[in-house]
Amino acid sequence: MGSSEGVGTSSKQYGITKPISMAGPTVYDLQRTLELEKFLAVSGLYENNEEAAKREEVLYRLGQIVKHWVKQLTRLKGYTDQMVEDANAIIMTFGSYRLGVHGPGADLDTICIGPSYVNREEDFFYTLHDILANMEEVSELQPIPDAHVPVMKFKFDGISIDLLYASISRLIVPEDLVISDITLLHNVDEPTVRSLNGCRVADQILKLVPNVEHFRTTLRCLKFWAKRRGIYSNVTGFLGGVNLALLVARVCQLYPNAVPSMLVSRFFRVYTQWRWPTPVMLCPIEENQLGFSFWHPRKNPRDRSHLMPIITPAYPCMNSSYNVSTSTLRVMMEQFQFGNKICGDVELNKGCWEDLFEPYSFFESYTNYLQVDVVAADVDDLRNWKGWVGSRLRQLTLMIERDTFGKLQCHPYHHEYMDTSRQSAHCAFFVGLQRKKGEVVQEGQQFDIRGTIDEFLHAVNMYMFWKPEMEIFVSHVRRRQIPCYVFPDGYKRLRSSRPTSTRENHKSFPKNEVSGTDNVERIRKRKNNDGLGVREDATLKKQCSTLPEGRGASSSVSDSQQLSSSEQELGRTESPEPASNSSGFASVTSDSGSSEDIGADSMAGCAEDNTGGVDMMNNNGRFESSTYENVSGTLVKNRLTSSEGVFQHELQQNAMLGMVLDSTGNVHSEVVQEPVIRHALMFNNHRF
Repeated sequence: MGSSEGVGTSSKQYGITKPISMAGPTVYDLQRTLELEKFLAVSGLYENNEEAAKREEVLYRLGQIVKHWVKQLTRLKGYTDQMVEDANAIIMTFGSYRLGVHGPGADLDTICIGPSYVNREEDFFYTLHDILANMEEVSELQPIPDAHVPVMKFKFDGISIDLLYASISRLIVPEDLVISDITLLHNVDEPTVRSLNGCRVADQILKLVPNVEHFRTTLRCLKFWAKRRGIYSNVTGFLGGVNLALLVARVCQLYPNAVPSMLVSRFFRVYTQWRWPTPVMLCPIEENQLGFSFWHPRKNPRDRSHLMPIITPAYPCMNSSYNVSTSTLRVMMEQFQFGNKICGDVELNKGCWEDLFEPYSFFESYTNYLQVDVVAADVDDLRNWKGWVGSRLRQLTLMIERDTFGKLQCHPYHHEYMDTSRQSAHCAFFVGLQRKKGEVVQEGQQFDIRGTIDEFLHAVNMYMFWKPEMEIFVSHVRRRQIPCYVFPDGYKRLRSSRPTSTRENHKSFPKNEVSGTDNVERIRKRKNNDGLGVREDATLKKQCSTLPEGRGASSSVSDSQQLSSSEQELGRTESPEPASNSSGFASVTSDSGSSEDIGADSMAGCAEDNTGGVDMMNNNGRFESSTYENVSGTLVKNRLTSSEGVFQHELQQNAMLGMVLDSTGNVHSEVVQEPVIRHALMFNNHRF
């Protein structure tokens, strides 16, 4: 069926390339758009008039507060009465509210713009902070002065607010300030530029799309989709509101006459085929004489390492998705493919829009997880502490990728879960773990992340507002050990597993009373049931089921829980399946090469061999190759220990597509050479 002529069309070129298609919607596209809009409304994505009026009232009252604050400071700093009378500060919005896609309960992103003599460090984070702290309407006040974009978070009359501050180089701030005026960036620091750019980017996006209403509906839909599929979190390396807005805006440029149902479908079609790290840009990158750095991979080596560049359209143009890692890009690409399949079914009338928003089953997607428990003395301290820890999860992902050469992939989940049964204030984060798909399992492959976890904990404990009651615990849990409080109904979905009585009987027997034949049979059954082969050291000890006590942080590994090097342990019979609280961190291979256990509950070193076994690393950093033989009905462990294990590196040139910019801001492709490290472990001159 031909395109409908009843919908306004655009012939103007938007963006840096010609559009892919100028086609307008068919009657079926218009019908699917109506169905989509109805679904979004039923899902509660639009706030009512009462809520909208309350937001406007809060913005007005906040504006009055900052005006009074600046006048008070002007008087205290000794300025004339006329200056006090003219002194002013204004509140502007950015983010989803400025773009017109906010929903009920959404944060209100705001910026206070003040005169040059009112600074951020003392006047904003101390004087204004104290004013807000003494107001009854304000609760949960949380200053974050050391953030990439310094911010104060709080609730004002129940509405969550993120408040930034920008001191511009003017003595008097006019009420009708034009935020797009480039002169506002004269003589200001980079945090001020980043703060101002929230408004400037939002305004530019709305100017660069063919149809603002179609853009808004599509963006509202895809934000909802990203939240349901667990990839809406810029801080953990996924997509935030600005990232999604830029991606959607680019699709709107490529299909200028499309309606929302078409744009949603084209969104997934475009980005499942996008050749990252080709940048997504709405306009040419602008250079200016102000001297601020901007995204330029030819001049800035750091920019070349960005995996998913999504470039902001306002000067200075920056990559809004620099947080993306190899692991999070993998997860997002999988979700793009999921969305592309569902939209294809919808277009063929084989599916419905509800299928697109099916919640992601994170706790059924992996076999192994890291559990990060965060504890504080009270809810106020926990709010600050968990915010800091949550912002560091991205660093944990990068550290694990670095230390395992990308072979161990992570999926940090942005949701936080609270165990209300605990007396202390508590919440937990989870990170899914899996071996990189398609990787050939090599003997001696090492997944020892004890040092990685220690480095992460050390970095977390550098929190400038740390208190003795603030603690963090990192432990490894398997899927069956996920605590019940993470599930909506407080209990886990039933899964096929061994009878409970069998597990209890298994745990109740001392190790020396379990026959080797039984052990062999259990290993065989478990491998058949789970597709996994697990080998753990016989000397691993059980840890307490409660969180360990200690100052600051713990990776739930003690010296007594590491592998014993005593030769007396070689002939000990061991249980093939550790108790739920045993404390080994063992690497496991799967027959399918997909999900695999990385250990029990905490972190001891490990390595994989090609038989599905596990090589452990002892406290001295020496690798121990473990193999098992069935001798006289018992399992006997033979260790091959070597202190001569070294990494052998080979450098190989790998051609890849690089995107470069010329002096005019145009994008070109060129082939760049990137060294690739191939590694193997060597023990006593034998390659494993």
